[in-house]
Amino acid sequence: MYQHVQPNNTNHIHANGHNVPTKATSNGTMCANGTLGTEGPEAPETDSSGTGRMRKPLERNGSTQNHVVHLERRLGLFSGVALIVGTMIGSGIFVSPSGLLVRTGSVGVSFIIWLACGVLSLLGALAYAELGTMNTSSGAEWAYFMDAYGPAPAFLFSWVSTLVLKPSQMAIICLSFAQYAVEAFVTECDPPRGVVKMVALVAIVMILFVNCYSVNLGMAVQNVFTAAKLVAVVVVICGGAWKLMQGNTQHLSNAFNGPMPNVGAIATAFYTGLWAYDGWNNLNYVTEEIKNPSKNLPRSIIIGIPLVTLCYALINISYLAAMSPQEMIESEAVAVTFGNRILGALAWLMPLSVTISTFGSANGTLFAAGRLCFAASREGHLLDILSYVHVRRLTPAPGLIFHSLIASAMVLHGTIDSLIDFFSFTAWIFYGGAMLALIVMRYTKPNYPRPYKVPIIIPVVVLVISVYLVAAPIFETPRVEYLYALLFIFAGLIFYVPFVKLGMTPRFMNKVTLFFQLLLEVVPTSSMAMFE
Repeated sequence: MYQHVQPNNTNHIHANGHNVPTKATSNGTMCANGTLGTEGPEAPETDSSGTGRMRKPLERNGSTQNHVVHLERRLGLFSGVALIVGTMIGSGIFVSPSGLLVRTGSVGVSFIIWLACGVLSLLGALAYAELGTMNTSSGAEWAYFMDAYGPAPAFLFSWVSTLVLKPSQMAIICLSFAQYAVEAFVTECDPPRGVVKMVALVAIVMILFVNCYSVNLGMAVQNVFTAAKLVAVVVVICGGAWKLMQGNTQHLSNAFNGPMPNVGAIATAFYTGLWAYDGWNNLNYVTEEIKNPSKNLPRSIIIGIPLVTLCYALINISYLAAMSPQEMIESEAVAVTFGNRILGALAWLMPLSVTISTFGSANGTLFAAGRLCFAASREGHLLDILSYVHVRRLTPAPGLIFHSLIASAMVLHGTIDSLIDFFSFTAWIFYGGAMLALIVMRYTKPNYPRPYKVPIIIPVVVLVISVYLVAAPIFETPRVEYLYALLFIFAGLIFYVPFVKLGMTPRFMNKVTLFFQLLLEVVPTSSMAMFE
C-alpha cells in the first residue's frame, strides 16, 4: 500500500541521476554505491572501463520525509514461484498447440519444441537472475540496459515495451479470453469475429477499472484467478490420463511421421511456443519486493519454470489422447474441444476455467506493465503524466489507461496469430540485448558484487538462439511486418534526442499534463520509489 508522508520540493527525477538516494540493502544497511549488501555496506565499485558505478536502485527501506510512496520486501520463495507460474500459464497453452502443429506439421517435432522452449526460458531466466541480483532496481531490461549501454538503448526498450510489447501481450490474452467466453455460447459455428473483439474490449475495460480502483483489489483478483487457472490445468491432465488408460495412444505412436519443417518454420514455431512461456522474466520487474532476492530470485526460477514445462508437456499429451492433430488444428479453442470430449455434461467447466485463467493473466499483465511505465517515466524517458498516481486510490491510473488504450487498438486491428508473431519477434530482440548486457558487464564491471552468477555459456547460448529467432524468419519468409518492427524500434531515437538527451519540452506539454492531472486526479511522486 502507499504510505503518505510530506513530499519534498522535487517533482521529477531525470536520467542524469540527480536526487537519487542511497540504497538500502536487504538487511537494512545502506550502500552509497548502490550495491546489494548482505553482510554490510559494500565498498564503492569502479568498473574496468573507469566509467563509474551502477545506477541507484528504485526501492527504499522504510519511510522518510522524502518518501511519498515506498516499497517493502514482502515476496518470499512461495510468492516468487506463484508469480512465475501464475503469469506464465495463461492463454498460450490453450491457444498455441494448434498453431505449433500447423507450423511444424509433426506431433513429435512440436513436442520437442515445447520442451526446448521450456529449456530456453529456464536458461534465459537464470541469466536474468544474475542481472536481477546485481541490480535490484525494478524495470528488468530497462534497468539492465541503463547499466550496460546507457540511457539511449534503455529508452528504446521503454519506448517499444510501452507502445508495443506490453499492450500487444494484453491484447493477445484478452482476445483469447473473448474466444473462450464466446465459444461457450456458440457450438454450431465459429464465434463471430466482431463479437469476440467486443468481448475482449469489455475485458480490458473491466481489468482497467479493477487496477485503477485499488492495488489491493487487483492483487486479490490475481490470486483468486490463479487458483482457477491451476484447476483448469489439473482437469486437462487428469482427463488425458484417463483417456490414455483406456488405450487412446494412436495419435502419439506415429509422432514423427511427415516431412521435417524448414529453418524458418522452426523459428516461427518457436515464436508460438515461447509465447506460452512468456512471463519467465516477470519476477525481475518486481525484484524490489522480493525478500532476500539473491537467494529467492534464482530459487523461484529453478522451481517455477521446470514446473510450468512439466505442466505443458502433460497438457499436450492429454490433448493428443483425446483428439487427433487435425482436430486440434481445426479447433479455435482446443481446451473447449477437449472438455466436450472428456467432461460430458460438465464440459462447461473447461471454457469457464480457461476464461477465468486468461482474465487473470491479463490482469497481471496490466499490473506489471504499470511498473515499467512508472519507472521509465520517473527517469524522464516517457511522459511525466505516466508516472503520476491517483491522489486517493494511489494507483498509477495514467499509465494503466495508456496501456489499455493501445491494447484496445490492437484488439480492433489484429488477430491472435499475427500479434503473437509481432510480439515474439520484437521481444526476442530485447531478450538478446539483455543477454549481451550480462556478457558486456562481465568485462566492464568485473568487480561488481554478483550474489548469483551463472556460467558464461548460458547467456552466450541464449544470445545465439535469440539472434536465430530474430534472423531466421527474416531470411526464410521475409515479411514487411519485420521491417516495420525494426523501423519502429529505431524511430524512438527521433523522440529520444530532442526530448530526453537535450531535455526539450514543448510549451503546451505543461498545460496538457495539468489538464490530465486535474481530469484524472493524479499527482507526481517526489522520490525514486515504487508502488505496491
